[in-house]
Amino acid sequence: MLTVDQLAQILDQLRSHLGIAETAEISIEMDPGTFDLAQVRGYRAAGVTRISLGSQAFQPRLLEACGRTHGLQDIYEAVDLLRQAEVENFSLDLISGLPTQTIADWQDSLDAVIAIAPTHVSAYDMVLEPNTVFGKRYEPGDKPLPADETAAEMYRLAQASLTAAGYEHYEVSNYAQSGFQCRHNRVYWEMNPYYAFGMGAASFVDGARFTRPRTTRSYYEWLAQAKEMLAQQKLSPGQSIEGVFGDRLDATDQLLETLMVGMRLSSGVELGAIAQRFGEEVVEIIMDAIAPFQANQQVESVNGQLQFTDPEGFLFSNQVLATLFDALEAIELPDAVSQLG
Repeated sequence: MLTVDQLAQILDQLRSHLGIAETAEISIEMDPGTFDLAQVRGYRAAGVTRISLGSQAFQPRLLEACGRTHGLQDIYEAVDLLRQAEVENFSLDLISGLPTQTIADWQDSLDAVIAIAPTHVSAYDMVLEPNTVFGKRYEPGDKPLPADETAAEMYRLAQASLTAAGYEHYEVSNYAQSGFQCRHNRVYWEMNPYYAFGMGAASFVDGARFTRPRTTRSYYEWLAQAKEMLAQQKLSPGQSIEGVFGDRLDATDQLLETLMVGMRLSSGVELGAIAQRFGEEVVEIIMDAIAPFQANQQVESVNGQLQFTDPEGFLFSNQVLATLFDALEAIELPDAVSQLG
C-alpha cells in the first residue's frame, strides 16, 4: 500500500534518527497483483532487502475462499517481477486447513512453491479468529473445514516435502534455505527488544510491552500527550515510551513467554540459560512436567537444548506448553530475575 516515496521517507527518517546497519534485513510484505516492476525496483533502491509474498494457495477456488483479491496467474507474475528486479531473498506464504482443501490440493501447492524455489517458505495452519470473515462463516468442526487428522497430515506433508527440497524447518511454521531465516521474526522468538511505530503497533523495550492506539483519533491524541510529556521534561530523551506507558513483564511472565516463543524454534530453549536466569528449581519443574512428552518422543533434550521433535512434537506443542504453564504459574520468582538479560 505504500508508494516508493512513502517507504523511502520512512526509511530515511529511521536512518536519520536511529541508524540502520548496512547489513540490516529490511523486509516488506506484498500481495500478488498489487505492484509492478517499477515499484519493486523502487523499493529495492530505497533499501528493501527481503520481500514476503502472500500467495496462500495455488488453487483458484481456495484463493477465492480465502477472500484473496489475486488469482493464480497473479502469483506467477509477481514472482516474475521479483526476479526481473533481481530480488534474491523472498518468501512465499501458504495456508493449510482451508475450507474444502484436500491433501492433494496441499501437495500441489507445496510442489508449486518448491518449483518456484523461494529462499523462504511460511506454511501456516488456518486459525478461526472471532470477528473475521472466516470466524463468522465457519465453526470448528464444520464440514467444509478439514478434520484435525487431515490438518495434522498436511503439517507432516509440508515438513517432509520442504525438508526433502533442502529447506530447514527452523520454526514451527517456517522453512528457509541456508542463510535465509527471517531475522525479523527471530527477534520475537528470541525475546529480543523491538520498536514498532504507527497505529496499533506493539513494541517491546526495557522489558515492557506497549501497543499504540488503533484508531486515528486516539493515536494522535496519545501522540500529543507523549510530545507534551517530552516538552515538559517528564519524559527524558533516553527514556522509552514503552517504559512510561507500557506494562512491564514480571519474572513469571518472562519465564512463560521465554518458553512459549523459544519453543517455537526447532533449536528450542537453552536449559542452562533458564537455570541461570530463573533458578535450577525452575528447570527441575520443567523437566518433571515434560517427562510424559519425552516418553512419547514429542519433546527431547539435545546438548542442553529443550526442543520439540519434528514433526510430531510440534503437532502437540499446545498441549506441552499448557502443561508447562500449569506447572510454572504457581511458583514465585524473585524480583532479581525480573530484568530481561
